Amino acid sequence: MENHRVYKMSVAGVYPHYINKAEKKGRTKAEVDTIICWLTGYDETALQRHLQIKTDFETFFNQAPQLNPNVSKITGVICGYRVEEIKEPLMQKIRFLDKLIDELAKGKAMEKILRS
Repeated sequence: MENHRVYKMSVAGVYPHYINKAEKKGRTKAEVDTIICWLTGYDETALQRHLQIKTDFETFFNQAPQLNPNVSKITGVICGYRVEEIKEPLMQKIRFLDKLIDELAKGKAMEKILRS
């Protein structure tokens, strides 16, 4: 998994794709924001600020207040890789987010997505 180009991509550049993926399946922007905030520890204001200033993924995750302690419960395959087996910490965090958005788009209940 050597595609580190994603680290320098703007979260704001990918965010509309997360929203589109969710909305196509009848889910909402608010649910996407809830997932991002749950994963990273950002509040809604901080998330919107990072989107506005076009923070890259590396900075976004490095500055995250606290990765949710339940991330170890996120398992499964995304982009052909088991998220729990990804060795590169930053790539794993990005794939955790991808996996959670994927679960949202597949109709999973928010309580299950947020590992409540």
